[in-house]
Amino acid sequence: MKKTNVTKALSLILCTVLIAAMALVMTGCSDNKNQENPQTSAPAIQPGGAVPVLGEGENVFIFSVFDQDGKETAYEIHTNQTIVGEALQELGLLEGEEGAYGLYVTVVNGIRADYDKDGVYWAFYIDGEYAMSGVDVTEIEAGRSYAFKVEKA
Repeated sequence: MKKTNVTKALSLILCTVLIAAMALVMTGCSDNKNQENPQTSAPAIQPGGAVPVLGEGENVFIFSVFDQDGKETAYEIHTNQTIVGEALQELGLLEGEEGAYGLYVTVVNGIRADYDKDGVYWAFYIDGEYAMSGVDVTEIEAGRSYAFKVEKA
């Protein structure tokens, strides 16, 4: 009888510890959709704010560049262009080569990403999400932010 009570007590303690461990694990794995990802989200600024303003024109958007070390450089772009890529090329922020699938971006803000040499490339983002269109066909939309980030293949 004494052995059964000890076994039950140990089972109860073990169950309590397992439940507590599961609660901690679930808390650590909670969905954090409301938190910003600083690597891909646009800086929280207002037009005319703390970032350099480049260009002139009626279309205004925030443009960020994330280098291979994750360092961000942001600009407020003003242009009369209607396509993001055209606006960035006009300001000398973007270089690339025309290919079968459109503009293949090789240099952003003076930083070269060489896939053949280093296995890295420039990824294009719209509002912090990987873009489903190329920069050379993406129309500038009010309130949207655009970014390029060096990524490893």
